[in-house]
Amino acid sequence: MDGTVMKAPSSNEKRLRLFGNAWLEKLTIISLRWFVVIWSCALAWLAFSAWGSTALSVVFPLVIAGWLMFTGLEYLTHRFLFHSTPKSALAKHIVFLMHGNHHIDSTDKLRCLMPPIVSFPIGLAVSGLMEALAPAYSGWMIFGFVLGYVVYDLTHYATHQMPMKGKLGQRVKRHHMRHHFAAQDGNYAVTALFWDRLFNTTIQLRKLNKVPSASHQKENEPAE
Repeated sequence: MDGTVMKAPSSNEKRLRLFGNAWLEKLTIISLRWFVVIWSCALAWLAFSAWGSTALSVVFPLVIAGWLMFTGLEYLTHRFLFHSTPKSALAKHIVFLMHGNHHIDSTDKLRCLMPPIVSFPIGLAVSGLMEALAPAYSGWMIFGFVLGYVVYDLTHYATHQMPMKGKLGQRVKRHHMRHHFAAQDGNYAVTALFWDRLFNTTIQLRKLNKVPSASHQKENEPAE
């Protein structure tokens, strides 16, 4: 996708339909309440499963390692997959289903969180890879990875649905809103903003020589 300014969908617009089949369509949405219930249970189960697998002295480093792995995947996936420009119609449609629809209607509360039909298979694949590469340490690394995902998705939800107070909250919200309303070819990280700094993909409005519209600035992006 190019760096064009996106249209901000109004709150009363009808939900964008992705599938004609009603059952498939239901699998593309999830409420905040069910997201919290599902992933709270998943994290509790992962912690219980990992308990006693390693010495307590290495639990925190392993959790941090898992979290870093997720944030790296978050950045790379958003930049190179979600904003890829495939040539075939099928590939374009898949990219739209995965992420393009969110840019068209970013205010939909039921599509600001990844549905389990997508997140569960990815989680299982990553868990299997970690267990294969580091079986003795995989338990807490998987916990850290999943924790990173949960923090990411809740943060993403908050940037679109909540005011986000405080310096850190405003900074995170501003960072993501610029990705939506200033340019799509930057600010790919949602939680670990240092990845954009590391790879020089932080959006600088002065360099773009443009700013979000007044309505976007007031409603979606905290003041500097």
